[in-house]
Amino acid sequence: MESVYYIGMDVHKETVRIAVLKDNSTETVYERTVDNEAEKIVRLLLEFKSKGIVIAGYEAGCLGYITYRNLKKHDIICRILAPNKIIRSGSDRIKTDKRDAVLIARMLKHHEGESIYIPTETDEATRDLLRCRQDLKEEVKRAKQQLQKFLLRQGFRYENDRYWTQRHKDWMNGLSFAYEAQSQTFSHYYYHIEALEQRICRIEEKIIELAHSPEYADRVQPLRCFKGIDYIVSLALVCEIGDFRRFKNAGAFMAYLGLVPSEFSSGGKRRQGGITKTGNGHLRKLLIEASWHYRYNSGVSKRLEERRKNGNEQIISYADKARHRLTKKYLSLVKTGKSTQLAVTATAREFAGFVWGAMNQVYS
Repeated sequence: MESVYYIGMDVHKETVRIAVLKDNSTETVYERTVDNEAEKIVRLLLEFKSKGIVIAGYEAGCLGYITYRNLKKHDIICRILAPNKIIRSGSDRIKTDKRDAVLIARMLKHHEGESIYIPTETDEATRDLLRCRQDLKEEVKRAKQQLQKFLLRQGFRYENDRYWTQRHKDWMNGLSFAYEAQSQTFSHYYYHIEALEQRICRIEEKIIELAHSPEYADRVQPLRCFKGIDYIVSLALVCEIGDFRRFKNAGAFMAYLGLVPSEFSSGGKRRQGGITKTGNGHLRKLLIEASWHYRYNSGVSKRLEERRKNGNEQIISYADKARHRLTKKYLSLVKTGKSTQLAVTATAREFAGFVWGAMNQVYS
């Protein structure tokens, strides 16, 4: 019978701490810190593979999936463990690379912890582009706030509550400043915002191009049948989730997005709090933004009708069911005195269930 080597790795930018457990042994048979270079790590693990079965693993972090993919190329089993599923003793007050590597090796041995989903390289590349767009959107928001505060400090107040329209931009460009330095400050802020917005437009053009590619078109189109979902949200859902069937039910998908209420219960007492905000924060934010479209009990708009052309009638019917139910959900919560933010978040939670249901119809 072949020996089994459980190899825990604590991966950092420069180094990797390795700890190895063999079969049923409780003590490590090998420990070492090596440089974080693909060839060195692969060569070391191949030495153990020549002696038996190797099961390696490390904690998910900012270094992504490079180590996992390098090991997979050499048919080495590797798991990436979710950081919030790493089991640590409550009394353990010492955390070192050495201890972490041993802990991961023991978790692999006892089949503990939860492995994260590994996207394909294509999905990861598309996801990075979508997240780049989101980062630039946040940068534009900050830059606009900085410009508005600068103008307010100079005594310029726009007498309208609709900002960043063409009328607002014409008003800003018509301002005159007492000093050249102030005029230069305004120009730098203003043209920085314009440059960022142009970059976002170029990214969005590329996102639409990717959404129409053979890789994604069949999965993006059904999601675009929903009110509030177009290329950005649909492509993000497809890239971030991959196969929706990995969630056994809609509740599991809602929990993954962190949209379920937190709970603190003990004995006969039960208390629920705000949403957990665990899991994929990027998708959670996009779905909450999309759920604002369900505030009004409106029919199918011309844009939505255009998106549904040549669509699957079963999906369209399902999306209409979601439209009626989610609007009713939002309005009923507001009528009972709930804040609009809370009502939209609750709507987003149910919206996630409809998205899961639609994508499971696509795969069936």
